[in-house]
Parts: sequence; C-alpha cells; structure tokens
Amino acid sequence: MNHEHLKPAAEGLRTRVFQIIFESDTPLAKGFDIALIGAILTSVLVVMLESIPSLRTDYGTWFIRLEWGFTLLFTFELAVRLYCLERPWQYLRSFYGIIDLVAILPTWLALVLPGAQSLVVVRLLRTLRIFRVLRLMEFVGEGRLLIGALVRSSHQIFLFLFTVFMLVTIFASLVYLIEPEEAGFTSIPTAIYWAVVTLTTVGYGDITPVTPLGQAISVMVMLIGYSIIAVPTGVFSAEVIRSIRADRYSDEACPGCGYDRHEKDARYCLRCGTWLDEDTQDPRLEGASGEDDDGEGTPPDAS
Repeated sequence: MNHEHLKPAAEGLRTRVFQIIFESDTPLAKGFDIALIGAILTSVLVVMLESIPSLRTDYGTWFIRLEWGFTLLFTFELAVRLYCLERPWQYLRSFYGIIDLVAILPTWLALVLPGAQSLVVVRLLRTLRIFRVLRLMEFVGEGRLLIGALVRSSHQIFLFLFTVFMLVTIFASLVYLIEPEEAGFTSIPTAIYWAVVTLTTVGYGDITPVTPLGQAISVMVMLIGYSIIAVPTGVFSAEVIRSIRADRYSDEACPGCGYDRHEKDARYCLRCGTWLDEDTQDPRLEGASGEDDDGEGTPPDAS
C-alpha cells in the first residue's frame, strides 16, 4: 500500500500521531518503527517457541501472558492508526490493514470460539507487517528495482521453466517405460516427481531406478540439472545489473570522446573532461570569455 494516499484526520494531535506512525523522517518516527519491528519479531519468536512441546509444558502460562500482551499492544497500535486517519475504512480495506487485523484476530477469537485456537499459526503473518515499516525507510528504491527486474525477465524465466517441464516429462516417460513398478514408478506423474527431484539435484532417494538404462538416464538428468540450474539466476542477475546501470548511469555520450558511462548527475566527461550538456555552455568557458572581454582574463588551458 502506498502511504502517500493516506491523510491525517485533522490538524493538531492527530497530525502529529500520523507523522510518527506513518512517516519515518523524524527521530521519533524512526524510533517507533524500530520498536515496532522489535515487537513483531519478538511476538513471532514467542509463537515459534510455543510450538515446542517441552517448552509449552514448562512455560505455557508465560507464553499465554506474552501473547496477550502483544495482542493488546498491536490492538492499541491499530486503534491509534485508525484514530489519526481521515478515512480509517480505506486503510482497513488495504493490504497492510488486513494484515494488521489478521495479526490480532486469532487471539481474540479464541475467547469466543473454542476451535479458533487452531488459527494461532496465522499470527506468523505479523512478519509481513515488517515490509510496511521497511517501505517507509530506505528500501523503497531497492524493492522496486528487484521487482522491475523480475517483471522484465519474466518471459525468459517462463520459457526456461517451460523447457524444463518438457525435459522432465520426456525423461519421466522414458523411465516409466523402462523401470518396473516394483521400483516405485507406478505412473507417469510419479515418474515426473522423480525427474523433478533428480533434475534439481535434491535426490530424496525414495524412488530410484534399478535398471542400468534407467540409472544412465538418471545420470543424464542430474548432469543436465547442474548445467541449467543457474540459468534463471543469471537472467535475473543480468536484469538487476541492467536496472542498476539504467538508474545510475546516463546513455548520453560525451561530445568530445564518445564515452557513454557517465553518472546521471555528471557535468564533465570522466575521460576527457568535456562539458556534457550540449544545450548549454561550459561555465568555465563563460567565465573565461567574460574576463577576456574586460581585458583581465586569459583563456583556460585546453589541456
């Protein structure tokens, strides 16, 4: 969700609270963000530790108290968020508003619905709230860069996955025809499962070929897996590098030497020192010309 669309309810206290909770350009707002991240991570750690039977037996009461403490804290935080907004329902219908609501509902529902205790694992969705805090800090540009690179490389990745699927289907069909059912290859879908596990070099070992020809095909599948496993990573990395270069460097070539790897805010050529903006005159030359007109200056050294 873009927090730029949210507005404080009114001037005064609500505006100050809005600036602390939804912005991060002041020390107090940054301190709130850090405290919120710490509370979220601690609450998730409590949920994870509570799932260990021995710890739940020894410290079950403490886990319940901590969970209720975090639930009350996050409920109060959500109430304050809604209090300082001009349109609170707009926030509640947003992605992060739903996450905030889901993060506290399981504990409250457990009071009235006996079966709601099984929803306690939903509290782990609180980790998604961290992304909202990070969006308010210095990670917006980096996140957009990665998402943009992933979108631009989606066609190549889809073609790669389709090719892998075709290879998996072919090898799985061959092994299904070659291997006996006693080896575990009872159907083509089962053989496809084996081919995927083998191609990704995971090798669970629950299904393995027993015939020499099937084992030879397994070797081929594993070697192909080592050969192509890095293809999507390479495609994505190339797009990321291209995006970084596009954001940082300008495509404009130097009028003096033709060098075209300048940073966007560069004024002079990194290689030859030529003024890069062809629409305006080099300030050094303007100053030199003015001094010459008065008879008090000398032209700049061409070197």
